[in-house]
Amino acid sequence: MLRVMTWNIRTGGRDGDGTDRRDAIVEVISAERPDVLLLQELRGFGADGVLDTFADRLGMRPHLARSCLGQPVAVLVRPPLRTLAAGPLRRPFHHAASRVVLATDAGPLTVLGTHLSPYSGGWRRVEVDWLARAVRRAPDGLALVGGDLNSLDPATDHTARLASLAPPYRRRHLRRDGRTVDTRAVAVLLATGLVDLWRAAGGPDEGLTVPTRHGGGEFTGMRLDYLLGGPPLAARVRDCRVVRGGVADHASDHYPLVADVALAAA
Repeated sequence: MLRVMTWNIRTGGRDGDGTDRRDAIVEVISAERPDVLLLQELRGFGADGVLDTFADRLGMRPHLARSCLGQPVAVLVRPPLRTLAAGPLRRPFHHAASRVVLATDAGPLTVLGTHLSPYSGGWRRVEVDWLARAVRRAPDGLALVGGDLNSLDPATDHTARLASLAPPYRRRHLRRDGRTVDTRAVAVLLATGLVDLWRAAGGPDEGLTVPTRHGGGEFTGMRLDYLLGGPPLAARVRDCRVVRGGVADHASDHYPLVADVALAAA
């Protein structure tokens, strides 16, 4: 069984007041022990040795994608999974996107870890087109897209929750008319044939990933973090859940999302 986790750890695990949350982050990840870990908001992790040291604590191998405007993202892989190819998607994402191809018993698995623009639905729409092209190149449709997509899902009525947000934060999730909820980013990815693994696994709740008790006013009970799989991968999903409670309530402003998939290293 292959376990996949995605998590926005917020500003590299450090706050502006000097609070260091990295030990708590490691504790949560170690308890879940993912085989593939997609991390976002890795501020400061591009410095020499920082990501390598963090990955060593987890017993994983890192693949970093740097950012020109925002913060880096990374995909970490636990042996014995073998990496066949790795590198950033060379497009001007607000943050970044990393592409890693792994050897599995079902064939090469293309993993795309990303963090889409938090501010503009129009820019997210451009970013997902780049992701969709990478998905279509995945052999036999064995693909996984995960990360903080900063987008609401098209299958839910978000009106009441958005109404409780302050206008600057509400605008992030509305179209230009100021009324229509913008769910285009997730909708485009689903239109490529990707499947929402949380829905495929029949999650027991609403799957909300923000805010945690550490979160702030920019969120109001929202699902912004996703794991999406091509049909061959989605057919193998056995569980998908949000990790809540204990240290996870304070380690970031996002909760981690974890999926178990019936795949093995090759």
